[in-house]
Amino acid sequence: MRKKYLPAVLLTALSASIFSAQAATPPNTLVVAQGLDDLVSLDPAEANELSSIQTIPSLYQRLVQADRDNPEKVIPVLAESWTTDAASKTLTITLRNGAVFASGNPVRPEDVIWSYTRAINLNKSPAFILNVLGWSPKNIAKQFKKVDDHRLQIHWTADVSPAVALNILSTPIASIVDEKQVASHAKNNDFGNAWLKMHSAGSGPYSMRVYQPHQAIVLDANASSPGDKARMAHIIIKNVPDPAARRLLIQQGDADIARDLGADQTSALQGKPGVKVLSIPSAEQNYLVFNTGNSANPLLKNPAFWEAARWLVDYKGITQDLLKGQYFIHQSFLPVGLPGAIESNPFHFDPEKAKAILSKAGIKDAHFTLDVENKPPFITIAQSMQASFAQGGVKIDLLPAAGSQVYARVRAKQHQAAIRLWIPDYFDAHSNASAFAYNDGKSSTVAGLNGWMNPEMNKQTLAAVAEADPAKRLSMYQQMQEKLQHNSPYVFIDQGKTQVVVRDNVKGYQQGLNADMVYYDRVTK
Repeated sequence: MRKKYLPAVLLTALSASIFSAQAATPPNTLVVAQGLDDLVSLDPAEANELSSIQTIPSLYQRLVQADRDNPEKVIPVLAESWTTDAASKTLTITLRNGAVFASGNPVRPEDVIWSYTRAINLNKSPAFILNVLGWSPKNIAKQFKKVDDHRLQIHWTADVSPAVALNILSTPIASIVDEKQVASHAKNNDFGNAWLKMHSAGSGPYSMRVYQPHQAIVLDANASSPGDKARMAHIIIKNVPDPAARRLLIQQGDADIARDLGADQTSALQGKPGVKVLSIPSAEQNYLVFNTGNSANPLLKNPAFWEAARWLVDYKGITQDLLKGQYFIHQSFLPVGLPGAIESNPFHFDPEKAKAILSKAGIKDAHFTLDVENKPPFITIAQSMQASFAQGGVKIDLLPAAGSQVYARVRAKQHQAAIRLWIPDYFDAHSNASAFAYNDGKSSTVAGLNGWMNPEMNKQTLAAVAEADPAKRLSMYQQMQEKLQHNSPYVFIDQGKTQVVVRDNVKGYQQGLNADMVYYDRVTK
């Protein structure tokens, strides 16, 4: 009974501590204050928002994952070893001996096959990542073979190398779930999706005790997890929508880690006793996108309008003055830090040039609505754009909303334009190229969700991912970046430097370049 009601007690204590000065968090519990309003689902086959992607690695493991210290290297996790056959497009996987899920059920080849099959058949937002392998609901059943109780073969049909295939299988959607546990909760052929939105069934260092939407996620250490064991008994990830409130919690000791603080809050904490500000390289990028498939506003399809928009963003003012160095100007779809990224920034704020472009194209009374998450840095960027675009004669009507609402509108293709965040799904240039440049009319890529299809870019995307020569392949991605930089419905704005504030007694926290590279398992205090 004590174990059953521990989360409620901890949540009550946490809520009470907000009102008490200098209250310490429980010694065996890590309290994280951040915004969770963007979170839609904690099912790894559906999770595709920042908060959920940051949480999934604590709950699930994959066959292989990027090395946390060297993300260009793929290391085994639930796989013990593998062999590749490029000619037959096949991986033969040997599973880790003795690996079990948090339920106690063994990790079997059947679980791997079922996990990938359900992700493809559910076809939720991140499914396009696995679609890169050529997998679809029509052919997925033919892509696997159980060799014995510890081995299986994984086949793919697309023209990609084994290295790219391994990178794709290192992504959160490739997490392995406990078939026996999840299938028992399936309803109406949903593969247990409704249940798994708010529960966990993985082998990660933690299991989910409770998820209360818009309130908190409570995790318990999973003693049966393969590999290193979690060092904190519990984690409470508390939804604190107001960055100023997060700052107060971390400063007075009511939280151990505070994420997503605004630039003003982080600056105010620099040098304060009891806290440390960690500055971590990030692949996070913010961009403006126009929905070219929105029939309500034909202006959004006009390449001249896209070109003018690039000269109406106050890049310097946003990154230096408003976001105070938490971001830097970056105007291509590959973030600095990924192989092949170009670092040229050809655009700057020039409203007169934008006016000339609009006038030459015969564009008058330009206006659009802009969907934006009502939190920094998104609302900050949007408000800056509203002012700077007005100087070029373009009116923006802001539609601020909670992150989950913005995600839903964009996925339903109901937006005219949006400020969005993007982080690569795996450490390979194809992750971003396939999102921004490729649209086959079926996948939920960024291009697909915004109605933009360029047959030439489709061909180049497929050619680049199939290229065996590493140097030539990077050159192809550089050419693609330059083309989208100048002629696409995207305006790439900046790249982040993640700043996380921790109490000075917190040790062992790690975070990498990508969104899913958030590691709580080695944290002590």
